[in-house]
Amino acid sequence: MELQMKGKILFVAGLGLGYVLGTRAGRAKYDELKAAALKVWNDPRVQKQVDAVEDFVKDKAPEVAEFVSDGAKTIVDKVSGKSTPAKKPATRRPATGSKSSGSSSSAS
Repeated sequence: MELQMKGKILFVAGLGLGYVLGTRAGRAKYDELKAAALKVWNDPRVQKQVDAVEDFVKDKAPEVAEFVSDGAKTIVDKVSGKSTPAKKPATRRPATGSKSSGSSSSAS
């Protein structure tokens, strides 16, 4: 509990210090930094790279989405107690296994 209080005090002190330093810099400094950032952002060389990254992301987005989806399904299965290998034997059940399907339903 003492560590939580110490962390809160440090957080509040950091906020206060950031506020004081930020206000001392003033609006003029903020506007100067903003203008410099916009100048860099609007540079044609930067925009060329931004376009290249956008194209790359558009090309790779479906692959990334599928990868993330598969990973999420695996995690959900592990957390819920289901395992991926347990699902596979159920799909490989022989077509002539009417006795085995009856025994597996009684085992469940």
